[in-house]
Amino acid sequence: MNKYIENLHWRYATKNFNPEKKVSKNDLETLLEAIRLSASSYGLQPYEVMVIEDPKVRAKLKLSAFGQPQITDASCLLVFAYNTNVDEHYLDEFIKNNSETRNQPAEEFQDLKEMIQNSVLTFTEEAKHNWASRQVYIALGNLLSAAADLKIDVCPMEGFNATEFDEFLDLKSKNLKSVTLATVGYRSEADQLKDAKKVRKSKDELFTRI
Repeated sequence: MNKYIENLHWRYATKNFNPEKKVSKNDLETLLEAIRLSASSYGLQPYEVMVIEDPKVRAKLKLSAFGQPQITDASCLLVFAYNTNVDEHYLDEFIKNNSETRNQPAEEFQDLKEMIQNSVLTFTEEAKHNWASRQVYIALGNLLSAAADLKIDVCPMEGFNATEFDEFLDLKSKNLKSVTLATVGYRSEADQLKDAKKVRKSKDELFTRI
C-alpha cells in the first residue's frame, strides 16, 4: 500500500490524547506551514488561525467546548476563524502581497482584482460568510493530511460555543469569527478507537466514473 494512503488509514479523529506527549516545535511549524500553503478561492485565504498552547487559556476555553478533554490534553489547540470583512481594503492588501511576492507591479494584477471585485465582493454578507467558512475547511483538510503524514494526531471539532470563543479571544475586534477547532497531539494508548478499522464508503459507492 502507498505510504501516504497507509497514513490516511492510520489517522482518525482522536478523542483521547496523551497529555504527556508534546508535538515538537519543528513539527508544529510544519503543520502550520501546511495550513498556510492550503488552496483557497483566488488565493484570498479569508481566515486566520489562533495557535493556543497556553494551558490556562485552554482550560478556560474547555468550558465553552462542553468540557471535552482533548482541548486541554492535546499538545495545542487551533482555532480556525473566518474573516467577516473581506472588502476593498482586504482586496488591496491581497493585491499588494501578490505584487511584492512576485516582484511585479500591482497593475499586472488588475484583471485578478477586477475578477474578485465582480465576484466575491458582490456577495451578500451571508453568502460571503458562507464562502469564507468553506475556505476554512479546505485548510483544515490540509492540516489533517499533513498531520497524518507526520503520524501526528488531530481531532477536528465543531462542538463548541463559537460566541463564547469569539468573546474570550476578542475575535470580533479583528473581524474574525470562529468556525471550527483542531486539537493536535498524540493519541493515548487508552483511546478505544486507536486500533479500530477505518469505516468509509466503498469506491463504487463514492465515485461515479464517466
